[in-house]
Amino acid sequence: MNMTTVAVDEAQRNFPRLIEDVALGEHVVITKGRVPVAEIVPVARTSHRPQFGSAKGMVRMSEDFDTPVEDFRDYTE
Repeated sequence: MNMTTVAVDEAQRNFPRLIEDVALGEHVVITKGRVPVAEIVPVARTSHRPQFGSAKGMVRMSEDFDTPVEDFRDYTE
């Protein structure tokens, strides 16, 4: 990972170039008075989009899933 540090005024002048650098994987730290105040980092990309229904058949519930729990009887009556 490459990291570039720039002062806030330079970041304002060169923002489009900094965005291009970040799009290529670079991290940019912006400083104000030599103190880091912000960081621009690439967005994490997912390897694939989840598909609706892709977990079908992977979740099972027991037959008595919705049977009242004895310990909570006082609260449900």
